[in-house]
Amino acid sequence: MAIDFRRWLGMGGVPPRDHPEAYVWERRLHWVMVAIALLAIPSFYLEIKQNDNPLAGFGLELDLFIFLAFSLETLWMSHVCRHKWLYLKYNWLNVVIIIGSGLGMAGLPSEWLPLVRLLRIAYVTLALARMLTSLRLLLSAKAVPYAFVLGIVTLLASGAGFYWLEPTIHSFGEGLWLAFITGATVGYGDFVPTTTAARVFAVIMVIVGVAVFSLVTASVSAFFVGEDEKKLRREMHHDIQELRREIAELRSKLQSGEAVQPAARKEPD
Repeated sequence: MAIDFRRWLGMGGVPPRDHPEAYVWERRLHWVMVAIALLAIPSFYLEIKQNDNPLAGFGLELDLFIFLAFSLETLWMSHVCRHKWLYLKYNWLNVVIIIGSGLGMAGLPSEWLPLVRLLRIAYVTLALARMLTSLRLLLSAKAVPYAFVLGIVTLLASGAGFYWLEPTIHSFGEGLWLAFITGATVGYGDFVPTTTAARVFAVIMVIVGVAVFSLVTASVSAFFVGEDEKKLRREMHHDIQELRREIAELRSKLQSGEAVQPAARKEPD
């Protein structure tokens, strides 16, 4: 029996043999919820820098938005699914995201802050896992432009993140360079993250960077493999057409009563 790793990661989707409407709603909401899950990253960093950041209130609003969006989506999908508890079991990541965003709004005492941040890091990582699992759709020949756009957008956003979080980075260009060498796992050492927020961001960047570089490479490979497959299909189509033509000629001769001469055999000397 094959193991469904998406279920182990809490992204199992609608259970098998469920209501058809549930599968329709899953397709409608999938990418919307992936985009909302990614808002966990800016909300996490706004929460870390809340003491000296005028946008701390916006981070709480993002947490509230994520909390409401995932709560409503989970309730609605549980409503349209026949196997409600099985859906929650297959999609436990949604519950973790709801709890994580709720903790961001809870305002717990300071002694609980390390535990809350640890749970928030786990919640952000799982949200990224949800996004990266969804990007398997990019592993096709037609997805090469999308993979490159994804890589460029990821690099630009990561450069801006390092420029914002790392005090030793003094320009956006330096932030881009640090994002590239971090995502590519090169690490020349000319720029390094020195703050806790920048180091956590670097960990996330390594995970995302390896995934994005792999997607770009796989998409380019799929493009060239797809061209070879197209050529092979054209050749097979030509051979099949020739075979059909020969069969049609043979059938025509048989119907007209024309004798079909077998190929002459060469007698051994």
